[in-house]
Amino acid sequence: MALSWPTLVILVQVFIVQVQLYEIPEGHNHFIKSLNRKLLRKTLDVTQDANPSVYIGLRLSEDHNLEKEKEYHQRLKPFTLALSSSNLNVDSDDELKTGLVALHLMAQRASCEKTDALMQSKLIARLKNHLLKEKESIVLNGGPLTSYYQYSLGILALCVNDKFIDRHFINKLIVAEERDQFVLGGSISIDTEAMAGLALLCSKNSNNYPRYEVVHIKKAIRNIKEKILASQKADGQFGNIYSTPLAVQFFLALGGHSGKEASPKAMAALLEAMKLGKFSNPMMMSQLLPILHQKTYLDVAKMKCEEMTDSPQLVLSSIHTHDEAVEDGMIKVRLVVSGYHFNKVVEVPSHSSLLDVLETAQRQNSYFSYETKDSLHGPFLTTVNNVEGQWFLYKDKNVPLLEGVADYKPEDGEKIILSLSSFGSN
Repeated sequence: MALSWPTLVILVQVFIVQVQLYEIPEGHNHFIKSLNRKLLRKTLDVTQDANPSVYIGLRLSEDHNLEKEKEYHQRLKPFTLALSSSNLNVDSDDELKTGLVALHLMAQRASCEKTDALMQSKLIARLKNHLLKEKESIVLNGGPLTSYYQYSLGILALCVNDKFIDRHFINKLIVAEERDQFVLGGSISIDTEAMAGLALLCSKNSNNYPRYEVVHIKKAIRNIKEKILASQKADGQFGNIYSTPLAVQFFLALGGHSGKEASPKAMAALLEAMKLGKFSNPMMMSQLLPILHQKTYLDVAKMKCEEMTDSPQLVLSSIHTHDEAVEDGMIKVRLVVSGYHFNKVVEVPSHSSLLDVLETAQRQNSYFSYETKDSLHGPFLTTVNNVEGQWFLYKDKNVPLLEGVADYKPEDGEKIILSLSSFGSN
């Protein structure tokens, strides 16, 4: 039946709203190009393990350096091979790597190279095995072995690779959403909400589930949408500036009028943060870059390699230019270990990271020590003064740090508090 003229007008208006909803204001293209180059430059650092999230972010951009991307993909292959060749029958893995396996599987899908079918099938089997262990832990212990973020990422990775996920795995995610279990440190985790939302959207769009199951999926997606919208601050951030990119990915994937009022404010907050140099961590940049090109992780399923060949090619200058001016001089940072009677002023060069502060404090004080553990987000603090546990980082008294120890750069005169979860920040 032919559509009436008023109906056509409404459909056109909806399309226009959807296109303009996430439009980047004019005059910001150079910031996007700069972020693209910064992330591409991260691939040149051979001292760091190749990060599949960085590769995915670059592939979801509209601008490419296909040669550098291909070289980085080659660096990813040994890790992908190691993950896919692990013994699936081992019950006691030294560390469950659900999120890492998921990202490698997505990176492989994002590549335009011919995939190794056997390696891919083993990687998929590995991820399914991890998800099974996560689900068993949810049933027995009330939560996954890793986190609902990694559990959601695992479901998303299988979905964008067009693999069927048993509805029981999806149901665990839906129930967790209904019970408000996507929390971190006692507060709602917008990153987890958004990742779960992307996983559920992909599952809904796959048309692999009966109608009654889709009804529950849609309800969970609506709940996620409302929670993320409710988390928006006056400056436009969803939760905080580093959880905002995934939240915007969710709204982009949701489409339609979703986030009509909230999303432009969120994009403005992200652009302002970019101007201030807030995004320097490769993981955070890799989540931000796709939305600046109107893409989400769901677009990994429909990569168009021929368009990449014709797209503008990013060129890196032979001389590395720093993103920020380095000033001479020293700064003083007060380092406090809550509950352990350590309170010292540490003097470090300006623009030092918190990791530099910790290293200086350890070198100058025999009664202070720390240990970190590497992750795709960078090193995170695991042990202070031989006490292992969940250490929280605060500046001043009750302001939690959003960046990691290698990314956060204290200001002169600032107080940094290391607090074990059982002590609080006082």
